Amino acid sequence: MSRRLSVTVFIVLGLLVSLLIAGIVSHYASASPDGLEFVAEQEGFLDTAQDSAVAGSPLADYGIAGVGDPRLSVGLAGILGVIVTAAVGFGLFWLLLRGRGTPARR
Repeated sequence: MSRRLSVTVFIVLGLLVSLLIAGIVSHYASASPDGLEFVAEQEGFLDTAQDSAVAGSPLADYGIAGVGDPRLSVGLAGILGVIVTAAVGFGLFWLLLRGRGTPARR
């Protein structure tokens, strides 16, 4: 039983650290363009770039549309990204383990 508790504590602590990094530390990430954008600028074809099909989505450009404060917008987008990723990951693990039953104890 204690092993299961330690795994749970590890997962919860991992999620909390991920949320902290996504919500606070992500604001201090570099504002410089990414590799592809940098090369396109250096080679002179950046002006031919087109917006993606999802450019108008609520989470485009690493922020949340409608939030006036850029720091808050980026932080909330990071937190939402962690929550969605964790939910999908845990959901997939749940589906995979659902059919296997209780794992054998050694």
